[in-house]
Amino acid sequence: MMIVEARSVFGRRPMHRAKAHLLLSAMRRRVAELGDRVEYHRVERYDEAVDGREDLEVIDPTSWAARRFVRRRGIAVLPSRGFVTSEQDFRDWADARAGKRLLMEDFYRSVRERTGLLMRGDQPEGGRWNYDHDNRNPPPKNASRLGLPDPWWPEEDAIDDEVRADLDQWQADGLVRLVGEDGPRHFAVTAAEAEESLKDFVESRLGDFGPFEDAMLSGDWTMAHSLLSAPMNLGLIDPLHVAQTVVAAHASGEAPLRSVEGFVRQIIGWRDYVWHLYWYLGEGYRTGNNALGATTPLPEAFLNLDVDAIEANCLHETIDGMRRHGWAHHIQRLMVLGNWAIQHGYDPVALNDWFIDMFVDGTPWVMPANVIGMSQHADGGIVATKPYVSGGAYISKMSDFCGGCRFDPKVRLGENACPFTAGYWALLDRVEPRIRHNQRMAQPLAGLRRLADRDAVVDQERRRDNW
Repeated sequence: MMIVEARSVFGRRPMHRAKAHLLLSAMRRRVAELGDRVEYHRVERYDEAVDGREDLEVIDPTSWAARRFVRRRGIAVLPSRGFVTSEQDFRDWADARAGKRLLMEDFYRSVRERTGLLMRGDQPEGGRWNYDHDNRNPPPKNASRLGLPDPWWPEEDAIDDEVRADLDQWQADGLVRLVGEDGPRHFAVTAAEAEESLKDFVESRLGDFGPFEDAMLSGDWTMAHSLLSAPMNLGLIDPLHVAQTVVAAHASGEAPLRSVEGFVRQIIGWRDYVWHLYWYLGEGYRTGNNALGATTPLPEAFLNLDVDAIEANCLHETIDGMRRHGWAHHIQRLMVLGNWAIQHGYDPVALNDWFIDMFVDGTPWVMPANVIGMSQHADGGIVATKPYVSGGAYISKMSDFCGGCRFDPKVRLGENACPFTAGYWALLDRVEPRIRHNQRMAQPLAGLRRLADRDAVVDQERRRDNW
C-alpha cells in the first residue's frame, strides 16, 4: 500500500489549522497502523511519488481534479466507496425520473426501500417517511446548554504533537497560510476513534438529536450532533454501518423514531444525494451558476475568522465557534452563515471554497450542492425550489443569540435594526427581477411591495458598516 502526503495540498488556499491537523493526523496514524505494509511518501506534489509507477491502483478519488490526475496517468481505478449507494445506482434513479426534478426526498425513500432501513415490508417504520415536522424544536427557554454529557473526546498523542510542529514550521516558512485554532483535537482520526464517537453519540445524544437538530445555543457548540461528518468523509467509518447502528438503537427501544429517522435521513439521504449530485451535475456546476448575480468578495472577518468587529451575536458566535473548532452544525451553516452571505451577495464560488477550507469536514464534493445550490440559490433552483433566507425572527426563535444582542430582530430600520431582518428585505429588493417567476417567493415579494419603508431599509443596508 502507498500513502502520499503532498504538502502542496495544504498551501493552495488558506485553510483552517484544525482541518490541516486532522488530515495529517489521520494519514500518519494510518501509516503507523500499517507499519512495514505501507510505502509512505512525504513530498511536495503527488506526481513526485506516482509518476513512472505502473504498479498502482486507487479507490476512485473524491474530486474532479483528483480523478483527472489518476486517469491521465493510467492508474487502475477501483469503485468509489464510503457511500450507501453507487454512482450507477443514482444515475439509474435519476435517468428514470424522465425529466422530473431530482428531489432529495424521493431519492431518500428509494434508498430506504433498497436498504430496508426503517422499513416494515414496503411501508416506512411508524407509517411516515419523514419526521422533519416534529424535529424543529427551539432550544429550552433560559438554557445555555441542552444539559447533555460532554461528547467523548479522543486523546492526543505524539503524532498530534508532530503534526503541530510541522504546521508551525510550514507556516513560518511561508509554505501554508493557516487560520483558526487547533486543539485539543475533537474529531476522530482512526477507525477505532470513529467507532467510539458513534457509540457515545448513540448512548448520550441520539435521543435529543431529532427535537433539537435545528436549535442553537451560544454555550453549547455540539448540541446533540454526532460529530461524525469528518470521520465519515475521511473514510474512517462506513455510513451504512452508522445508519444501521442508529436504527438498531430504535429497534431495541433506546432511541425515539423521530430522532433516528432524522439522523438516518441526513446520512443515507442528504449525504449520498449531494455526493451523487457532485458528479451528476458536472464539474461546471460549481463555477457556472450565479442566478442571483452575486459578486461581492468575502469580507476579511470571514477570510480570517476574525470576530472582533462582528457585533451581531448570531454571526459572532458562529464564526467564533468556527475559529475555535473548525465546525458548526447545519443550521448555523445554512441559516446564519449562508443566510448572511446570500443577503450580501457574496460570490458563490468564493463562498463554496471558503466552506471547504474552513470546515474540518469540508470536501470538494460536499459543498457545491449545499452552498451553490441550497444555501445561495446560485443554481436558480436545481437543488432547492426557493432561496433559504430569513430575517432575524427565525434566528431568535431557534437560538439564544438575540437575547443579549445590540440589534433587535423585530426592528428593520434604525440604530438597533437587525442586520438579518433588514438584510432580508434588502435582498428581496435586489433580486426581485430574478425571482419574481418563482411561485414559492410570491408571498415574500408581495410583502416587499407592501413595505412602506422599503426604500429607507434598502438605503440603510447599502450604507451599513456595523454588523
